[in-house]
Amino acid sequence: MVAVTPDLRPERLEGDRSHRARRLGLFLALLLAVVAVISLGWGASGTSLTRAVSDLMAGRELAVQDRVVLMDIRLPRVLMGIFVGASLAVSGAVMQGLFRNPLADPGIVGVSSGASLGAILAIVLGSALPAGIAAFFGWYLVPVAAFAGGWLTTIALYRIATRRGRTSVATMLLAGIALAAIMGALSGVVILRASDRELRDLTFWGLGSLAGANWPKLLAGAPIMALALLYAPWLARGLNALALGEAAAGHVGIRVQKVKNRAILTVAAATGAAVAVSGGIGFVGIVVPHLLRLASGPDHRWLLVNSALLGAVTLLLADMVSRTVIAPAELPIGIVTAIMGGPFFLWILLRNRGVLDL
Repeated sequence: MVAVTPDLRPERLEGDRSHRARRLGLFLALLLAVVAVISLGWGASGTSLTRAVSDLMAGRELAVQDRVVLMDIRLPRVLMGIFVGASLAVSGAVMQGLFRNPLADPGIVGVSSGASLGAILAIVLGSALPAGIAAFFGWYLVPVAAFAGGWLTTIALYRIATRRGRTSVATMLLAGIALAAIMGALSGVVILRASDRELRDLTFWGLGSLAGANWPKLLAGAPIMALALLYAPWLARGLNALALGEAAAGHVGIRVQKVKNRAILTVAAATGAAVAVSGGIGFVGIVVPHLLRLASGPDHRWLLVNSALLGAVTLLLADMVSRTVIAPAELPIGIVTAIMGGPFFLWILLRNRGVLDL
């Protein structure tokens, strides 16, 4: 008789797509590096990234124009696009996991509007603050105010949409629309006090743009976004458990309320800081996580990391489009993402029509 040795290699469970998610993550990381380099060399000026690299490789000093354009204009813009895109996409993924529905998104359910109100209050009324408070916060005043606005709005939304441990999707969407309208009305009241210069800035900022990116603004918002992005993967286990329902998550040892509170804080920090530095940019948070769920499954261990990578790629590509369509002028990036994301959201809505009947 021939002895049959059992195959001790671990079998991949049917439906397990973690191997695909890992490969996708590696691909997205490489794609982000390529897109970032292209974006760094993309612009209306005659500055060439290739020429600048050649000068550096040859030991020559960069020309003044090349140094200013690449280091002071394009590089902070690229880095801000990476942080903002990653923050919005991860916020969408966390909210969809928290509410257990693919229609959740910081922009759609009013969180971005709350963050915008906080930022507008800081921009318009910040000069009225005591000198000591203004000096204490410095460049961080607008991101902190936006974070506070997004945090309070997220808490209000969750309290309204959740009853007896069950979150109503229809209530969430309707409450989000109502909260966005309220925040928009309050923002309008505050804007009436703005000067002509502030009004022009706020109008362009409200449509979303990376045009105002600079090192001080990046250093004000990036630390908050970075902390939120670094912490988000720690929510993966809790969000995976919540997909089974709050009762089931509690039975497997998940401290449900703790996960909720930390998820809300993470979304508020990421969205608030992103809105503060770039304005209102919609649909990134709903499109990116949904595409990744279709491609590699709903496991948040990979979904959150891959959402950050694809969100960054998406926003950099949208920014390149915004710089090209009506060059030498710029199209607000929020318009580009709305044109791309609006039809996609309608497709998701039609595909999940049964969800709204819950």
